[in-house]
Amino acid sequence: DSARNVLWVRSGKGRKDRQALLPPKLRELLRCYWRTRRPTDWLFPGADPSQPISVKTIFRACRQAARSAGIAKSVHPHLLRHAFATHLLEAGVNLRTIQILLGHANLETTARYLQVADVNVRATTSPLESLESLRLIPPK
Repeated sequence: DSARNVLWVRSGKGRKDRQALLPPKLRELLRCYWRTRRPTDWLFPGADPSQPISVKTIFRACRQAARSAGIAKSVHPHLLRHAFATHLLEAGVNLRTIQILLGHANLETTARYLQVADVNVRATTSPLESLESLRLIPPK
């Protein structure tokens, strides 16, 4: 649904269908890809055009992209999904919204990302810092 800047992921993680964000820049790249390739059944068809791209091919594409970017760490689709969720949390997106974007049925599953995103805790300024009249009273 390009008008709403979302796309559908069919049979994604957990074999669930869900909506994903579609940034305008990516939308334009996908339109260009579609005009060039003209896929019929699937946006990213597999070796057999009537079937979707294989998991193995997606893993291979992740590894190649990481190598091209100079990333030595092992990169795989779940790592990208995890990084996406963590970055959203660090940007202040609420947990319920992230739950919907990831397609989690249970909020507790999404809450696992809170453990990783403790950067917010360390970067948070105490409200006491803004109290100008705060004075320390020396002990007697």
